[in-house]
Amino acid sequence: MKAYLDNNATTRTDPEVVEAMKRYFLDTYANASSMHSFGQAARKGVEEARERVAALLNCTPEEIIFTSGGTESDNQAVRGVVEKYAKKGNHIITSAIEHPAVLESCVHIDERGGDVSYISTDSEGIIKLEDLEAAITEKTILITVMLANNESGVIQPVKEIAGIANGKDIILHTDAVQAIGKIPVDVQELGVDLLSLSAHKFHGPNGAGALFIRKGTRVASLMHGGSHERGIRAGTLNVPGIAGLGKAAEIAVRDLDRNRQKVSALRDRLEKNLTSRLKYTRVNGHREKRLPNTTNISFEFVEGEGIMLSADLKGVAVSTGSACASGKLEASHVLLDMGLSHALAQGAIRFSLSKDTTEKEIDYAADVIAEAVEKLRGMSPLYEDALKGGACETAG
Repeated sequence: MKAYLDNNATTRTDPEVVEAMKRYFLDTYANASSMHSFGQAARKGVEEARERVAALLNCTPEEIIFTSGGTESDNQAVRGVVEKYAKKGNHIITSAIEHPAVLESCVHIDERGGDVSYISTDSEGIIKLEDLEAAITEKTILITVMLANNESGVIQPVKEIAGIANGKDIILHTDAVQAIGKIPVDVQELGVDLLSLSAHKFHGPNGAGALFIRKGTRVASLMHGGSHERGIRAGTLNVPGIAGLGKAAEIAVRDLDRNRQKVSALRDRLEKNLTSRLKYTRVNGHREKRLPNTTNISFEFVEGEGIMLSADLKGVAVSTGSACASGKLEASHVLLDMGLSHALAQGAIRFSLSKDTTEKEIDYAADVIAEAVEKLRGMSPLYEDALKGGACETAG
């Protein structure tokens, strides 16, 4: 048996999405910027997808531009604002738990004369609003804080941040890549000026994403060439990918409530199974303000990489953190910012479910993980000391 529990890295493309994309590979394959009827047929597919994404976010189609995914959308938002508003200021505020697409963009800006403030979270993984507000200066032009964390699943108070930013005429961007399709995301309710999303995180294709840009918000173009996407994103449009994104958005709206209830119940089943049978485990992050599909659990006295590799041998896919940082051996910056020790952070596993996950997969994965943890702990002198009454960090 197999169990794929790494859906925050990427999801299975929905068969309805695949079907929607086929015609743009085989029949309606012209360049969407061409003026002839073949090109205009492709253009129609693009605009239909734009309407679907706009409906997902509760904005106008004109406020959506298509990109290659979340990383490009994040870069376009952060670097585009900094370049466009350089005369107004050079200060950015972000959180210490952002995805590398935002953090590395901020490093890029900082190395070129910008000024970046990084705000930490509390022990439950929620950004400290008082610290964010205190960091604002006269030169602050942008606040960028993710809507939901990719490792812990914790949902950030973006609406409250918008209240702070809007009162001081500061642009607010949120990376909503992990939130889309899992919780309701309404840009009017959130009050954000920019929002990033990526199709493959909610059963759409790889290589397709979008950026919401509120009317009146300006961003500089990072790619130069044609006048595609209102002159912001040059390059021939990925019509099949965009059509797939549009269909995924339509399905996300249609099935959101049903899927949310299903995956949250399965997540809770997995947590209960593992924490009840294994001592010295800890569920990381806020237990209520989090995505329904995500749980991050630390297993003391073992390393997450060892658990992950052992699970993979039994057909269970899990993660030790962000897929974009999977080649790194350092402890998770997200968990360390929450105050976890290096040992607990390195012993953490991220489980991320989807609408395709089944009870059988959950129960099988729990058995495999528990077996791996027990086997690895059997080789740990620290675990032996704990069983004899030594100190440990987690509650049993």
